[in-house]
Amino acid sequence: MKRSFILLVAAVVAGGNVLFAQSVDQGKKFFYYERWKSAQETFEKVLAANPNNIDAVYWLGQTLLKQKDSVGAKNLYQKSLTQNGNAPLLMAGIGQVELMEGKTNDARQHFEAAITLTKGKDIELLNAVGRANVEARTGDANYAIEKLNQATAVKNFKDPETYLLMGDAYRKLIDGGNAVQSYNKALILDAKLAAAKYKTGKVYLTQGNKDYFLPAFEEAVALDPAYKPAYYELFYYWYYRDVNKAAPYLDKYIASADPGPEQEYLKTDFLFSSGKVAEAKTKAESLIAQYGDKVTPRMYRLIAYAADTLGDANAAKQAMNTFFTKATEEEPVRGADYEELAHINAKIPGAEAEVFANLQKAVQVDTVLENKLKYIGKAAALAKAKGDRAQEANWLGIAYRMDPNPSQRDLYNYGFAHYQAKNYDSTIAVFKIYEEKYPNEIYGYLWTAKAAAAKDTALEMGLAAPEYAQLLENAKRIDSVKFKSQIIESYSMLAGYQNNVKKSKDSAIYYLNKILEIDPGNKTATQFIEVLTKPRGTQPATKPKTNGNAAGTSGSKTNGK
Repeated sequence: MKRSFILLVAAVVAGGNVLFAQSVDQGKKFFYYERWKSAQETFEKVLAANPNNIDAVYWLGQTLLKQKDSVGAKNLYQKSLTQNGNAPLLMAGIGQVELMEGKTNDARQHFEAAITLTKGKDIELLNAVGRANVEARTGDANYAIEKLNQATAVKNFKDPETYLLMGDAYRKLIDGGNAVQSYNKALILDAKLAAAKYKTGKVYLTQGNKDYFLPAFEEAVALDPAYKPAYYELFYYWYYRDVNKAAPYLDKYIASADPGPEQEYLKTDFLFSSGKVAEAKTKAESLIAQYGDKVTPRMYRLIAYAADTLGDANAAKQAMNTFFTKATEEEPVRGADYEELAHINAKIPGAEAEVFANLQKAVQVDTVLENKLKYIGKAAALAKAKGDRAQEANWLGIAYRMDPNPSQRDLYNYGFAHYQAKNYDSTIAVFKIYEEKYPNEIYGYLWTAKAAAAKDTALEMGLAAPEYAQLLENAKRIDSVKFKSQIIESYSMLAGYQNNVKKSKDSAIYYLNKILEIDPGNKTATQFIEVLTKPRGTQPATKPKTNGNAAGTSGSKTNGK
């Protein structure tokens, strides 16, 4: 009887250990699927039955970190370490928290001590060290790769998670090639590992290569229909492109996720993208009332966009400003949000000045060059519409300097805006660049000459003469027929310079005769030749009328390209 009782107790204890192990594994499965709530509940149940289950403590801490509760994770690890001071897995856990706090030396000491205790042969511990250095912003990705490679050298190694973490470490180093190779190695060990395909897709997503990231996400859910992270990426890709294609991915994502506010937020986002703007705004307001300070800040952003769409600019501005005050690292302010606020400001009398300020913030915040140039283009167009050519020139200059491949038109518009703003020195500087880059185009020489003439309307300083001489030379070189009017304008200006500044009638008459060679019917040139060739004292009491040209001849006007 006694022996039978002992055997029964042993069986129950053994069965209990198996149950606990299975529960930890179930919690890790939830963790893998990014179902943090279910993972946390599972690990907490294990610990309620056995507070010293080291695996459960470690994974509960990891789950808390995923939910941004670093304080809870730290307290959990510290408390457990007081009771299990030599538990290597917990040392790796507290090292991860230390990395997050910037205590890199303390973290490294904990990692090395844990590795020493396990003689460098514990794959789970080496994975934990790698995970800590991948997850923490101040973690050392190269150190992570070193320790993960050490794990692969352990006898009988066959853990695909090691390669998943190694791929993540390479991604942190922005080494997409080695990251994809690592994920492929994980798939060799587990052909159904959806996370490996998903993470491969994330590599290509950062490169904007939809020909690779879309198939990768689709393959991930084909391998494992419960893998919700891939559904999320597919939903958001189509969310901005085709709501009909996005809808089924949202349904599958929600079906695979733990119930909670995030699912309600996604439904609200989708209402807006589906064109149900008023309904989305009402639901966002109800979620704010329901969750209070815990609501995701993006609900305020959604209200701003919705109110703007519905024609209530003041409510839109208030909601967007509230979003700015509540934005977090997880829900940051995007360049597009400042662009939207600028759009809202433009509709509110007295808020016009804020438009440019918010577009400037959009440029500063956004990391995508294409977006930056878009914001700058909007600001320049608005300045032009307001008649503020100086501000237009400023914005166009920012765009020109920022764009690695600016066009000829970009440079021309930049210089011409300065001319319109009467910034003649800047006009000359920009069009000198134009001359150098496009020597076979007339516009650099033309607007450099015009800007110089605008600075010296009486030709008293002789600023325009050399520029018009260059314009004349290049107009004849490039196309003397097409640019006949610019050639006449140059001769006219040079004639005026010779007569008024150099006091050389002969030289002035020379240039006027050049006009008549290509334009025999030019009455103004003929009149001035007559004036200049008459003996002193016989000139008419009044000079022939001019068109305001400083040279006293009828040069042509060119108002733009």
